[in-house]
Amino acid sequence: MKDTAERKRIHARADNKGWKKWGPYLAERQWGTVREDYSYWGDSWGFISHEISRSYTYRWGEDGIGGISDNKGHICMAFAFWNQQDPIIKERFFGLTGPEGNHGEDVKEIYYYLDSTPTHSYMKMLYKYPQQAFPYAKLAEENRKRNRLQPEFEILETGAFDNNQYFDIFIEYAKADENDLLVKITAHNRYSEEAPLTILPTLWVRNTWSWGYDQFDYKPILNGIANRQIEVNHRLLGKYKLYFEGVDELLFCENETNIERIFGKPNASPYTKDGINNYIVTGKKQFVNPNQIGSKAAGHYNLVVPPQESVTVRLRFSNQTHNSNPFADFDEIFALRKQEADEFYDDLQQNVKDPELRTIQRQAFAGMLWNKQFFYYNVNEWLKGDPKMPFDFKGRAYPRNLTWKHMYTANILSMPDKWEYPWFAAWDLAFHTVTLARLDPYFAKRQLAVILREYYMHPNGQLPAYEWNFSDVNPPVHAWATWKVYEIDRELNGQGDVAFLERIFHKLLLNFTWWVNRKDAEGNNVFSGGFLGLDNIGVFDRSAELPTGGYLEQADGTGWMAMYTLNMLRISCEISLVRPVYQDMASKFFEHFLHIAAAMKSLGDQKISLWDEEDQFYYDVLHTPDGKSMLLKLRSMVGLIPLFAVEILDDDLLEKLPDFKRRVEWVLTNRPDLASLISRWHEPGKGESHLLALLRGHRMKMLLKRMFDETEFLSKYGIRALSKYHEAHPYEFFVNGEVLRVKYTPAESDSSIFGGNSNWRGPIWFPLNFLIVDSLLKFYNYYGDDYEIEYPTNSGNVMTIRDAAICVAKRLIDIFRRDSAGNIPAFYSQKTFQDDPHFKDLYLFYEYFNGDNGDGLGAAHQTGWTGLVADLIEYTSVYEDVAEKKTSTEELL
Repeated sequence: MKDTAERKRIHARADNKGWKKWGPYLAERQWGTVREDYSYWGDSWGFISHEISRSYTYRWGEDGIGGISDNKGHICMAFAFWNQQDPIIKERFFGLTGPEGNHGEDVKEIYYYLDSTPTHSYMKMLYKYPQQAFPYAKLAEENRKRNRLQPEFEILETGAFDNNQYFDIFIEYAKADENDLLVKITAHNRYSEEAPLTILPTLWVRNTWSWGYDQFDYKPILNGIANRQIEVNHRLLGKYKLYFEGVDELLFCENETNIERIFGKPNASPYTKDGINNYIVTGKKQFVNPNQIGSKAAGHYNLVVPPQESVTVRLRFSNQTHNSNPFADFDEIFALRKQEADEFYDDLQQNVKDPELRTIQRQAFAGMLWNKQFFYYNVNEWLKGDPKMPFDFKGRAYPRNLTWKHMYTANILSMPDKWEYPWFAAWDLAFHTVTLARLDPYFAKRQLAVILREYYMHPNGQLPAYEWNFSDVNPPVHAWATWKVYEIDRELNGQGDVAFLERIFHKLLLNFTWWVNRKDAEGNNVFSGGFLGLDNIGVFDRSAELPTGGYLEQADGTGWMAMYTLNMLRISCEISLVRPVYQDMASKFFEHFLHIAAAMKSLGDQKISLWDEEDQFYYDVLHTPDGKSMLLKLRSMVGLIPLFAVEILDDDLLEKLPDFKRRVEWVLTNRPDLASLISRWHEPGKGESHLLALLRGHRMKMLLKRMFDETEFLSKYGIRALSKYHEAHPYEFFVNGEVLRVKYTPAESDSSIFGGNSNWRGPIWFPLNFLIVDSLLKFYNYYGDDYEIEYPTNSGNVMTIRDAAICVAKRLIDIFRRDSAGNIPAFYSQKTFQDDPHFKDLYLFYEYFNGDNGDGLGAAHQTGWTGLVADLIEYTSVYEDVAEKKTSTEELL
C-alpha cells in the first residue's frame, strides 16, 4: 500500500485517540434501547419513545443526525432542521418501534453515508428532508393497518417527496488537526419554488451529573461568546470552541429532563432539554436561557433557499483559538482532506477498475465507518437503578441480562445499524471486522480484542450475544474473523501481527471450552446451540424448550464447531512458528476436529448420522424422551454450514512444526477410524498441501449440486437461506395435535412464531454467503483446477470451484449493479431510487435481500455485514485481473 497522508494517520497510533479521537460516534437512536429502559415490565420500546425523546435526558448515550462526539461520548455535536411546517424540529430520525412496524423496527427517513476516511479526517453524508409537514402520524397509522404478509409503508408513499419538494442536506467534516474540525452543511432546494429552512448546529455535553454518583458530580457549562461562538470547558477534555459563520443567534438550554412534561412535577430549571425545540416552534424565548449558558446550545440559522439552488453553513469546532478569522483557511483544508481521501481510496481500490463497482465499494466502506458508535453500558448499575433518578424506580419484574453483572462497556464499537440496531451484537461485529480490516487493521483488531476482554466475556467463557439477551447463543465465528483480519493485515502491512493472534487465542480458548462444556449435551462432540443466528429457519424455536421434549443435535451447531476447531488449529500453527510450545494446542485442535467429524457420521447406539444418504444433505437430529431419534428433513442453510469447516496445511508449514507433524502422523497411523474421516490427508494437493474438511469429495459434490440448483438454493442474487423446493413442498411436522409448517418465503417472514422480526425462511444474507464464497476458495486452493463441478446445476456448464465461488460473489454484487434494463435489484420496489437523478447513484446496504428478485429488506443502513460486498468486489476484481493477464500470456505464447 502507498504511504498516503491518510495511511500515515492510521499508522500513527492503534487506539481510538489521536486523529480518531473525534468521529461519527453518536447513535442515531438512543431511545427505545435496552440500556435506556427502566420500566418495571421491561418495555424497552415504550419506556422512552420518539415523542418523549426530545424531552427526556438519556442515561447511557446520545443521539442525533449526522453527529460526532469524542471517543467517550462526553461532548456531542449534531444537526437539527425545521421546515417551518412540522410541530417539532427534526433533531433525530423518526421510525417505528418493533411492535409498531409490521416487520419490526423500521426507520422512516431517507439518508445515505457517502464518504469517510478511517480516521474521519473527511466525512460526508446526505439527509433528504421534506418541505411539507413530516408525515409522522400517517406513517404510524398506515403501518399499523398492515400485517406481516404486506410490505412496509414507506415515506415515499406518503407523498412527502412528490414534485421534488424536499431539501438535499449534505453534512461534511474535514479535520484541520486532531482536535480541529471544519464542518459544512449544504442544503439544496430540489423544489421549483423557494422554501424556508431552519438549520440548528447543536453542541451539548452528555449528562453524567444527574444520577447521584460522586465521581460524576461535575457539570460542564457551555458559554456564548460575542454571539458567534460557543465555548465548552470540560474537566476531562479541556477547552473547545464552536465557531459559527453568519449565525442569527445562539440558543442555550440544559441537557436535563423536562420533568413537568413527562412526570407532571416541577422542573428545577425552565431551560430543559427540549428548550431549543420549544423556542423554535413557538417563538417564545422563555424556553432558552437569555444569559447564554447551559449544557446544550445551538446556532440558529433562519434561511430561505431559492428554487433549484443551495445555501451553505460553515462551522469550526476546535481546541485552538481562531478569533481573527476561523474560516480563512476553511476551503483550502476541505479541498486538501477531500484530495487525501481520494488518494487513500485510489490506492485501496487499485484492483477495482469498473467505475460503478468503485462507487458501490466506496459507499459500502463509508457506511462501515459511519456506523461506529460509542457504546456505554454498566449492567450492574443498570440493574440496580441509579442513586438519583427523575422518577420512582420500582425495580424490574424480569431483570434482563441478570447473569451479566460484570459487563461494563464504554468503547467505540461497530454497530449493525445506528438506528435500527444501535446496540451490541457480537456475531455481526465479527463480520464487520473483515471489511474494516481493509480500511484500518488496527481498528479491526481492537474490535476483536475488546469484545473478548474480561469485562465483556462471561467468567464462564461465554461471549455476550446481543443487548436484548446477552445469554443467547450466536455462531462462534470470532476465530474465523480473527484469522481473516490477521491475513488482511499481513497483506496490507507486509507482516503478520502474531502478538495479536496470541492475545486473541487465549480468550478464544476460554470461549471454545465453554462451547464444549455447555453445548455438547451428551458429550459426543455433536453440538446444539439454539438460536445460532438462524432464527425462524427451523420448524422449532431452537432457543426454547422443544414441544416434543428431548433435545436437538444441530447440523449447523456441529458445523460451526468443526469450523471453530479448524480456525483455532490454524491460529495455533501460525503462533507456533514463533512460539513452538503452541504445537501442543495445534495437536489438540487437530484431534478435536477428528472427533467431531466422527460424531457427525454416527450418533449414539442408533448410528444415526447428520448426513442423510437418501437426500445427500445434512439435517438436524431430534432425540425424543422415549429414546427415538429422527432427522428433520428441512433443506435449509443449516445443512450448508458444514461446508465452512475447511482448512489447508501445506508441507512447508508442517516441516516447520515437527512436534505437531509427528503427532498428526501418529494419530493417522494409529487411529485409522479417524484418519478415514477426513479428506485425502495422505494425498498431496495443489502445492503439496493437505486438506482438513468435514466434506469428502463425493459429499461435497452432492452438497454443491443442491446448493447450485436454481430450483433450490441458488438465486439470481446469491444463496437462499431456505430451499425454494419448500415453496411448493412445505415441510410439515406433527406434534401435540398441531401441524408445524415451514414454507419458503423469499422476503419478509410470514410467521411470528419465534417473536420479533424473524425472517430466515428464504432471503439472501451476506454473512453466510460470504462464508460460502470464502470456503469454496479454500477448497480450490487445495484441489486446484482438477476438481470441476457443474454450475448452475443441470446447466451443462462445468467449471472449477474457484470459478463457481466467483460466480456466487458476482450474483451478490449484482444486487447493487444496474442490470440490462438499467435497474438496481436492491431497489426493486422503489422506482424513485432507480430513476430519479437525485437518488439513482446512492446506495443503501440492507440487512437482507429477497431471494427471488434481490429487493433490499430489513434495516436499510446495515452496512455492517452487508458491507462485505466491498470484499467481494475486491475478490472478483483480482480474479478478473488475473484471468485477463493469464489470457494475455496464453495469446503471447
